[in-house]
Amino acid sequence: MAGFSLSDAALRRMREAISRFPTPRAGILHALWIVQEEAGHVSREAMEIVASEVGISPAHVLEVVTFYTMFHTEPPGKHVFQVCRTLSCELMGAGRILDHLRDRHGIDAGKKRSADGLFTLQEVECLAACGRAPAMQVDDVFYESVTEASVDGIVAACREGKSLPKPEEGVPGWTSNGS
Repeated sequence: MAGFSLSDAALRRMREAISRFPTPRAGILHALWIVQEEAGHVSREAMEIVASEVGISPAHVLEVVTFYTMFHTEPPGKHVFQVCRTLSCELMGAGRILDHLRDRHGIDAGKKRSADGLFTLQEVECLAACGRAPAMQVDDVFYESVTEASVDGIVAACREGKSLPKPEEGVPGWTSNGS
C-alpha cells in the first residue's frame, strides 16, 4: 500500500477526535479506528500517519495495533471470527470449535483469510464469558455456549450474505443454557 494517505474527511475526523483528549497520544485508539474504517486495516504507512498525529513513534503505534485483536495489519476477510482460548473456553470446547471451523469450513486461524476471502479466524484471549463458554465473536455479534451446530448456522449465514443471526433469535444448535 505504498503511498497510502487518508482522505481529507478522515484526517479531519481523526484530528477532531484526538483534540477531545487531554493529550494527543490518548486519542490513539480513536485515530486507529478511523484509519481502519477507511482503509479496512492499519498498514505501516497508516501507522506512521497516526504516529505523527498523536506525537509518538511508529513503533509505539505498532505495539498498540498488535496488542488489540480488533486491529488488522493486513486486509481481513469480510467476516472476522474470534474464538476465545482462555482456560474456561478451552475446557468447554474452544479447541473443538477451532478444529470444526478449519476441518469442515476451511477457515484456519493460521491464515490471514480463507481461500474465498470471506473469513478471518483469530484465537483471542478472554471474551469475558467464562460462565457461558465457549465464547466467540463474529464481526460485532457476540456468541456464548457455542457448538459446532451453531457455528454451522453462522457460517451458512455469512456464505449466503445474510445478516448474522443474533443469539437471542436462535442460531441453529445454539441454546441459551449452554446445552
